Amino acid sequence: MKLRTKYLLFVFILHLVALVLSYFIFEENKILFLVAEAFIVISVVISWSLYRQLIQPLKSLMTGVEAIRDRDFNIKFSPTGKYEVDQLIEVYNQMIDQLRIERTLQEQQHFFLEKLIQTSPTGIVILDYDDVVQQVNPRALEILEIDEKQLINYPVNYHQNELLTQIVTLKSGDSRTVKYKGALVYKLQKSHFIDRGFSRHFILIEDLTAEILSAEKNTYGKVIRMMAHEVNNTIGPVNSIIQSAIATNSIWNENNELLKGALHVALDRNQNLNLFIRNFADLVKLPKPNKRHLELQSLIKTVVQLMGIKAEEKNIKLVNELPESAIIISADEQQVEQAFINIVKNAIEAIEFSGTVTFSIELESRQLKITDTGTGITPAQSEYLFTPFYSTKTDGKGIGLILVREILVNHGFEFSLKTLRPGCTVFMVKFN
Repeated sequence: MKLRTKYLLFVFILHLVALVLSYFIFEENKILFLVAEAFIVISVVISWSLYRQLIQPLKSLMTGVEAIRDRDFNIKFSPTGKYEVDQLIEVYNQMIDQLRIERTLQEQQHFFLEKLIQTSPTGIVILDYDDVVQQVNPRALEILEIDEKQLINYPVNYHQNELLTQIVTLKSGDSRTVKYKGALVYKLQKSHFIDRGFSRHFILIEDLTAEILSAEKNTYGKVIRMMAHEVNNTIGPVNSIIQSAIATNSIWNENNELLKGALHVALDRNQNLNLFIRNFADLVKLPKPNKRHLELQSLIKTVVQLMGIKAEEKNIKLVNELPESAIIISADEQQVEQAFINIVKNAIEAIEFSGTVTFSIELESRQLKITDTGTGITPAQSEYLFTPFYSTKTDGKGIGLILVREILVNHGFEFSLKTLRPGCTVFMVKFN
């Protein structure tokens, strides 16, 4: 039973008893009976007036309580002129003002945080209490290459993705640098926050590729320049002495023809060494791309013609699966052609004998895929791909993939190299 119902029932019973008692007490004295009835009527009026004065503010406050329950903090009350009620109204109004300010601040902070997450250049994955993906920002979706609908509300280890697999093994507070798709480097960091008394995890995926490439280039650039300087300073005078000795006919006869031949070999070896160093120096001095509009299919056909003889020597077929509609890219023709030649050369060398190198293009994503049936890349080797001076070949110099990387990075093209399964290695280039 509500309080106001109890009050009304009490007042009704009280006045009914008073009315009955006044009847029996003043039954013989009509004047006193009328006076008593008048007092009872006055008491009823006063009781009703007090009821209205007490209950009406309470009704208003109940309206305020309902507004608070509905998270509506805009309802305030005016003073009634009654001291006690006005004090209660003043406290309520102050509370509403504070709640409105707090909610505004909270909404602003929430909006700022959401904006920060959505526009962050770092990939962010937020998990719920059971490590199920609850939120993911656009950069993380771009890195993981997974549709948002396939990621949200699924456990973080649901998809067989290299980065997500690494994330699962991370503990809160740990970080790890991993190589992805053979060319990209990401820093994974896992941390947690408290939400309603429980711990929740979030993961940051930071792209370190550009910074690492820049640091590597500065480092190997200095080494190559120092090597070129020292080798050139040595080879120049030595070649001059050897050429002078060979040109002096008076010191040569039939008895020292072998020595003369040895000098010719030494001279040739010095020339090869000079060319070797020049190749490294050309990598450091790679000019900025002179971009112009090119047809991708035409460029690929040129590369196929150039590498055709080398492929035939190993009974390797170069297969074009190119769309008829032309794909136009903005690139430096000579540099991109050289990059494709190096990619195809590596693919041919990866095939021992007899196989295929296939060129295919995805129109929607503007991706070129160069797929070979070679021996593939082991997980251990993939860690060192695109690393300066690293080569899986016994006579490799370790500059082929570095040159490819430099050209593609300078053009702003995304790329990757990975073995999908035995006999299927794909070099992917995504054009703008």
